[in-house]
Amino acid sequence: MTAFRFSLLTLALVALAACQSPADAPAPAAADTPVAPTALTSEAPTPDPDAPLVTVYKSPTCGCCSLWGEHLEAEGFRVEARDVTNMTAIKDSLGVPRDLASCHTGVVEGYFVEGHVPAENIRQLLADKPEARGLTVPGMPIGSPGMEVGDRVDAYDILIVDDSGEAAVFASVEGNQG
Repeated sequence: MTAFRFSLLTLALVALAACQSPADAPAPAAADTPVAPTALTSEAPTPDPDAPLVTVYKSPTCGCCSLWGEHLEAEGFRVEARDVTNMTAIKDSLGVPRDLASCHTGVVEGYFVEGHVPAENIRQLLADKPEARGLTVPGMPIGSPGMEVGDRVDAYDILIVDDSGEAAVFASVEGNQG
């Protein structure tokens, strides 16, 4: 069991390292300008043109970010992926609190969607239209969309960030580990 836990920890650390951008590393402006935004998979069904568009800003090397986008596409959202090298600048411009950040940032109908937020919570946000900056799942919880490891699901909270930057629990995932 210890080897299994070590393997999971190693996998999570590798994924986290691949998705991080140095907070203070300046990036060339041209590198932050996407050449051509694209859908994440060619196998996804043609989305409803009236479905909400989620623009996903991510590191070009981040695999879990693409998997999260595929989750959204499978749930009926339109997804436009933009590879950028300075994620910190994107997060700061959208008002994502640094202590609540994750590896990728989505934008939908004026809200940020930070990290591995499930599609059902995004739909609820769009239906409720609260006065808020957006939703976040800080870190990279195992079992969240894009972070699947077998059938394991760790408990985690989906937080809503209000216009002052304060966070509160919007929804919770119970998990199956305990």
